[in-house]
Amino acid sequence: MSEWTPPQRPEWVQRVIDEGQHMDIRSLVPLRAEELMDTARRNTGFDDFGSDNWLEGFQVFLQSVDDEADLHLLGRLMTRSDILRWLEARLGIEAAYAQHPEIDNEVIDQPVIVTGLPRSGTSILFELLAEDRRFGSPRNWEMMFPYPPPEADSYHSDARIARCEHLVTQWNRVVPSYATMHEMGAEIPNECIVAMSCTFRSENLPGQYQIPSYNNWYYQQDLEPAYRYYKRMLKVLQWKNPRQHWLLKAPSHLGNLPVLFRVFPDARVVITHRDPIVAQASVTNLLGTLYWMRSSQDFDARAFENLMTPEAGAVRLNAVVDLLENQQLPSSQVHSFLYHELIKQPLAALDALYREMGTPLDAAGREAMQAYLARKPKGKFGKHEYSLNSEKRELYQRYQKFFGIPDET
Repeated sequence: MSEWTPPQRPEWVQRVIDEGQHMDIRSLVPLRAEELMDTARRNTGFDDFGSDNWLEGFQVFLQSVDDEADLHLLGRLMTRSDILRWLEARLGIEAAYAQHPEIDNEVIDQPVIVTGLPRSGTSILFELLAEDRRFGSPRNWEMMFPYPPPEADSYHSDARIARCEHLVTQWNRVVPSYATMHEMGAEIPNECIVAMSCTFRSENLPGQYQIPSYNNWYYQQDLEPAYRYYKRMLKVLQWKNPRQHWLLKAPSHLGNLPVLFRVFPDARVVITHRDPIVAQASVTNLLGTLYWMRSSQDFDARAFENLMTPEAGAVRLNAVVDLLENQQLPSSQVHSFLYHELIKQPLAALDALYREMGTPLDAAGREAMQAYLARKPKGKFGKHEYSLNSEKRELYQRYQKFFGIPDET
């Protein structure tokens, strides 16, 4: 992990970074809590951020970014832009509830939630399931700009889509190799942790910055407030654009299953499984690339044990086995899905999953999924290169045996 090599930057990115080296970028692009909050209030015309349980994380995050992330000029601009959007999202959500208290009566009915190891097929499964019209997934643009509440009639023509499209594809322009790892777009569904960023208790933050102080704080927190605020957001999103069942996704749910079921007690959780050796190598490359977007500092893998080491990964995976063996989760609502079966026979694997969930895959859904697979063959956006190390295979034996996961190396 410590030998990860950053990709070459586009010339325009390097020129911006070079210019910033001769400026006082902390003064030019401030990341101070009160100033950011005041700017968000001014931008929206609203002043209620809701309950204060997000403030501690907000302050820890800002301090950690300033002290540890070593942002270059472009990275600091991107970070300020992100933070303001997260703050403005909170203000908009609270404004929606203040204007229409009936939003709180919305019911989040039997959501299907995809989780699993990062890079284990969660994204491709999520996008395939999103082709089923019975499911509704939060798109990037509505996560980014939840106010005013999206409406069914303008869901695919809303003016916010174009703005979001430019912002989310900016990552590909800053680091072009990112496009080979993850497809971005305003109308593509995104992970729950992206929406949870506005709670400042989200793995999306240490996934973008080398901020060990925030990591240390985050992994000691009760995440139920973040999950409950996310549910609050989903009610806003479905108020004028109803969804029969939400389809949600985040690899980080894998370590938070008891909390997830407390907040979404009728959820159906699908856990994707892949050879952990392969998934681990892939996520290392992904994180290194994300950090490189905003900072030129060396990639210090030792500072990210909770996210990256094989030992820590094995502990998290074995904890899932413990929860199921000890019947601490509603096992009838937890479904396993093997990556190698999806790759080998995708529609057969999806059929089996639907039968297990008790919801047969109908003809319309099958046809839409087949069309999706035809549009997105493996390697469509370039090949994601990474190296493998099988020395830690024994750490994952219990997990692989429990779920029947084959070796890929």
